[in-house]
Amino acid sequence: MSVSEIRTVAVVGTGTIGASWASLFLAKGLTVRCYDPSPDAEKHSRAFVERAWSALAQLAPVPPLDHAQARLSHHPSVETAVDAADFVQENTPELLDLKRKVLTEIEAGLRPDVVIASSTSGLMPSTMQETMARPERFLVGHPFNPPHLLPLVEVVGGRHTSAQCVTTAMEFYGLLGKRAIHIRKEINGHVANRLQAALWREAVFLAAENVASVADIDAAVASGPGLRWALMGPHLTLHLAGGEGGIEHFVDHLGPAFTAWWAELGTPTLDPSTRDLLVAGISQGVGSQSVAQLAEDRDKALIKLLRAIKPLS
Repeated sequence: MSVSEIRTVAVVGTGTIGASWASLFLAKGLTVRCYDPSPDAEKHSRAFVERAWSALAQLAPVPPLDHAQARLSHHPSVETAVDAADFVQENTPELLDLKRKVLTEIEAGLRPDVVIASSTSGLMPSTMQETMARPERFLVGHPFNPPHLLPLVEVVGGRHTSAQCVTTAMEFYGLLGKRAIHIRKEINGHVANRLQAALWREAVFLAAENVASVADIDAAVASGPGLRWALMGPHLTLHLAGGEGGIEHFVDHLGPAFTAWWAELGTPTLDPSTRDLLVAGISQGVGSQSVAQLAEDRDKALIKLLRAIKPLS
């Protein structure tokens, strides 16, 4: 079906990620049909939408909250949630057998031309789609948390995913204001989480080697390259670092130094002592602030940052 014809989205699994997706879909004027086995699922998702609404309103015009809530519904089964859907976003726990079971249930109630996207961060689409009746319409649409604020979505097709399915998902996410990137080859962790894992590995190594405190290592990122990375990725950042000669000059002149540093990067393990070190370091850095308060402060800052960099995107 045409992307312009997508009016109703089914959200299967309404935990933190699913409720966040639902908030974004509602903000863009779509109807959202949900399924989640938790008895408190509807209460949770409606409360999440209410909390997210003021943040979404700061980024773009949104309809009145009561109008949005009227377009949100919860259903007693997967089949009834998806039977009127034009797009499906699946957000169930990262368990392969569960995912396959849910995909079977989705297909049982869904029109044959509708794309099914999974928010999975770790499972391979080819593995997930092996038991599907129509695997060509399945792919991974992995967001970064929180999906209603962060624009990144990684679109990953499996062995049997059609090119049209990928195109539809990319265009649909784009219409929502997301920055969809096409991952052309299946790989564990996709792209963004692998980059995040690589940085964290070295950050853990530096902490374990007592090179700097956990808080100071975080500050080294947040107050330095992290600010540039909010505007552009590592390749373009270093292209500018090369001056007029760009990335060619940078590689020729500083490439050997980076190569030497790569050879010295650490390979830490998250053993009990390292775990205790990280827990103590975070505790010392955040003091009495709760996770909820930190997340709220993060989201407020994210909104300001997204509004500031919007002209650059």
